[in-house]
Order: sequence, then C-alpha cells, then structure tokens
Amino acid sequence: MDTAELYAIPPKPETQGAPEEIIGDYFAKYGRRNDWVLATKVIGRSGHMDWFREGNKLPRLDHANIEEALHKSLHRLKTDVIDLYQLHWPDRDIPLFGAQLGYRHSTNYGIPMEESLESLAKFVQQGKIRAIGLSNETPWGVMKFLQLAQQHDLPCVVSVQNAYNLLNRTYEMGLSEVSLREQVACLPYSPLAGGVLSGKYLGNALPEGSRKALFDRVDRYEKKGAAEAVAAYQELAKSHGLTSTQLALAFCHGRDFVTSTIIGATGMTQLQENLNAFTIDLSDEVLAGIEEIHLRQPNPCP
Repeated sequence: MDTAELYAIPPKPETQGAPEEIIGDYFAKYGRRNDWVLATKVIGRSGHMDWFREGNKLPRLDHANIEEALHKSLHRLKTDVIDLYQLHWPDRDIPLFGAQLGYRHSTNYGIPMEESLESLAKFVQQGKIRAIGLSNETPWGVMKFLQLAQQHDLPCVVSVQNAYNLLNRTYEMGLSEVSLREQVACLPYSPLAGGVLSGKYLGNALPEGSRKALFDRVDRYEKKGAAEAVAAYQELAKSHGLTSTQLALAFCHGRDFVTSTIIGATGMTQLQENLNAFTIDLSDEVLAGIEEIHLRQPNPCP
C-alpha cells in the first residue's frame, strides 16, 4: 500500500496527509497492519509548499525535515513502523514530472545526499523504518546513494518509484540496468498514464468523475503523438481479447526489473480490472506488437 505525505493530489493544505489518515483509520478499525507492506514518502525540496512543516518552513531533505515528516506520517498512519520510506523527489535540481526535457547542469547539489541517507539510517536503526527507497530519481542519483551506503556502512536503497508505462519507457534507458545489476526494485507509478492508456479519453471524451474531469491533471500524458499511440495499443489489445487496461498493466507487471506496480482506482470495478491484469502473461505476439508501436511512437510522454 503506497501513499505519501504529499497526497492528496492536487496538493493543497486542507487535504495534505488525508490518504495517510484514511489508511491509519483502516488499520485502527480492522487491525490488519501486518497483512500489508506499507510505503510512504517524504517530499523533496519545494520553493512554495510551505504548509508541511512547523513554522511554514519550506521542505528540504535534511535531518530536521525528514524527522518531522516521518513522525507525522507515523501518527497519521497509526503505526509504529513504515515498511518502505521513500524520498519523493531529490533535493537537487533535476527534470521532474515531464515538465522539462533534458538535463541542465547545476552546481547546486542541495542538501548532501549523505545527510539524507544518514538520517534515514538513524530511523532504520530505531526500528521506525524497515527499508529505504527513492522516487523520481535518475541513474546517477540511485548509484550515488548506493555508493554512499557502501562507503559509510549505511543501509542501501532497495527501490526506486518512477513513472513507467507504454507512453513513457524512459526507465529502460539506464535505470532498468541499475535495477537488475544492483538489485534495486522498480515500482512503476502511473502504469496507466493517469488513466489515458485505458482509452477513455480518446476522441476528446471526458467521462464524468474521471481524473481529467475533476482535476484536469493529465496533460503530461496528452503530448503530441500520445493519442495515436493509445489508439494503436487499444487496437492491439482488442485484437487479442484484452482491454487496454489489461494490456498496459500486464506489460508493466511482466518487465524483469519490476517487482510491484503501483495502481490506483476510484471504484471496485476499476480495482477488479486492475487486479485481474496481473494474472495475464502477454504472449510473444502481443509483446512484438507493443514493440512495433513503440518504434513508431517512442516515448511520446517522457
């Protein structure tokens, strides 16, 4: 079960932390904490979100911020330990969330990564965190954390949660090798590209109650070439007796560098379709069809 102190999305002071509270209430009511692997995240550097920390301090990934964030998450989640605690995004300047393409070098490394890792290690030692993960990270960032862990006898990161789906396979360009060679699990988020890969927005459709209708926040996955790719994947799925959702999720689930795929659903029908997709093994013919479309429309939404 994956959440974050940032959520709900879009980020607002009045809803911040609400999903953690809902999960905590669930644990308090049903007492099934040990049935779940519980993951949450501490936000990275922000220049405007001043409602997370006491005194309206802007968030960073130094020890004081991590300590405050962790204890607030533990309180909201009504638990004494988090199984996987992730840095939601780096403290240094890198391209994030598809808003910027290409790396622009900066000498500002932000809070030293060693300080962040030492802080997390302290809470692992105290039994408040079981494992450490990263999110929205680069190959250099993952390898640097692994190097620091080895040099300073600190816990190694075990996972990286980045966007990965049929419209954005950039993870394969460097991070997939890191995952496999260094045993750092990939946890893909947005495997349905914010619902776009379900095909429900094709032809300018706007289903009532959909994320786009409610929040208009799927522009990352509506870039040039995306609709054509989605339509092609939809036709491929239909020709093999699959739904677009099943195709997209089964593809992610079947990658050798993926250990768990982050799904989200607004109702039981969606949830059941998502879960059923993980029982499907795509045939060689379907996988070849995916690669053919990918060659025509490579990563339209990085």
